Amino acid sequence: MFAAAPIDHARCSGCSLCRLVCPMWRQHRDPRFSPEGLARARQCGATAAELTAPLEACSLCGACDPVCPEGIDLSGMVMELRQHLSPALPYRQALDALQAKFALAAAAAEAPAAGALFLPGPTLRAQPVLLARVEALLGYACAADDGADIALALETGGEISPARRRRFLDRLDGRTLAVGDGLLLRQLRHWLPGARLQSLGVALASLMPIRRRIASTDFYVIEPRAYHADYERLVAYYDRLQAETGCALNLDLQRIAMPALTQALPRITGPLADADLAQARWMLQGRRPARIVVESLADRAAFERVCDIPVLHLAELAQD
Repeated sequence: MFAAAPIDHARCSGCSLCRLVCPMWRQHRDPRFSPEGLARARQCGATAAELTAPLEACSLCGACDPVCPEGIDLSGMVMELRQHLSPALPYRQALDALQAKFALAAAAAEAPAAGALFLPGPTLRAQPVLLARVEALLGYACAADDGADIALALETGGEISPARRRRFLDRLDGRTLAVGDGLLLRQLRHWLPGARLQSLGVALASLMPIRRRIASTDFYVIEPRAYHADYERLVAYYDRLQAETGCALNLDLQRIAMPALTQALPRITGPLADADLAQARWMLQGRRPARIVVESLADRAAFERVCDIPVLHLAELAQD
């Protein structure tokens, strides 16, 4: 189901560079809870069942992928192993039900007209006013089938039938697409080499009515999954954004995007947890921006819980 990784866990040398950027490691301080720990365990024959706890804890932020000197697809390793977790895990039923709900909505969706599309994802779709603003700003039609069930399956290890995947991709191939879900965008880059793909954050930040309203006093929070999936190109893109606007970015010294959420697997369908709020507080340490500007609505929810600084979605910067 996933993109073929030319180099797998067998090449892990144990250099530990991935630990430096891993929010799972920062939270647990246990080598088992790191990409390196998972890769080394796999080298020793560990099964997905034996690695359940770190596989659940991984946020799939993708920060480990660009720093690995061996070029191992560490995010892909986690996604593949999650397919083999026990279906009896207590949260699995809720995840399967949510995926089925999204799939049912997708089955009723009509084929889109020709032209550019944006795939908002369920969080943005649940806010119709903001959704309409994004649609108007981009000038792209909103896809009735945005692949929410496929995105959830990619994250959780759920099943995607070949027929469902083919129907979804056939409607998108060759188009210009702005994709709200970073993990789905990562996979679409492999599935649709003929499509012109952008993250929703990049698509919006490239519009001058928005870009010129990003201020030097803003803390701009990049959605990490899409960023790390296209790291080499997007480092240059966000360096230009920072040079033009003077804003602070959620990038470390290696230009890795620090995630605002831990996004552990058992909590996908639940409220924000203490670990998520602690991560958002940690990101704000030593900062006092005038505003926090986010590409992801999930990040906005976390920051609004931990501070009194105004938090705006990128599309909200554009004047009416």
